Amino acid sequence: MNSIFDIIGPIMIGPSSSHTAGAARLGKMARCIFRATPKKVDLTLYGSFAKTYKGHGTDRALIGGLLGFKEDDTNIRVAHKLAEKEGMEYNFIESPLDVGHPNVVRFDMYDEHNRHMTVIGRSLGGGQIMITEVDGNDMSITGDEFTLVVFHEDRPGAISLVSQALSESDINIATMRVFRKGKHKDAVMVITTDTVVNPITVQFMRECPGIQDVMTFEAL
Repeated sequence: MNSIFDIIGPIMIGPSSSHTAGAARLGKMARCIFRATPKKVDLTLYGSFAKTYKGHGTDRALIGGLLGFKEDDTNIRVAHKLAEKEGMEYNFIESPLDVGHPNVVRFDMYDEHNRHMTVIGRSLGGGQIMITEVDGNDMSITGDEFTLVVFHEDRPGAISLVSQALSESDINIATMRVFRKGKHKDAVMVITTDTVVNPITVQFMRECPGIQDVMTFEAL
């Protein structure tokens, strides 16, 4: 069964659930992954995003999300002015490439120290999104649930180590997917949980051998 939100979409600043609400959520998730408001960002748009982003307000929604606004925040309407006030530089790039989905954006984000991170995501319709890549690592993050992302070396024991740490913290795993670049190369665990993972458990994981980084996300 579909809920009414699947049919009419979320409460949002319009006009489009996919091009506006979804875009705002993509920007907000990219900001969460970057762990800061970027000082500079290049936004490469693909497919329908590239063709209609000005008319559908996708540009304002993406910038608003990067500033931390939710899809129903009226500040999205003046996101360009607020970004200028915040000192955030942005550049939209319209790509002609077919990347297999109509609503895709690539964020190339930089901070004041020129730290760079790339996040790629897509708007799925009805305000739903999916982050599909972070710094060249394939993954799947929807932002609908508490999510733990663990960057690690692909080696025996890594998954059991993380699972045990969650179990000892009384955290129940809802889903788990593992993505890797190749055998014994960099890998990523994307885990959704019933409750938020506490900071002590996150820090414990970060200090474990073979774990490169750990990120946590609450539902958007």
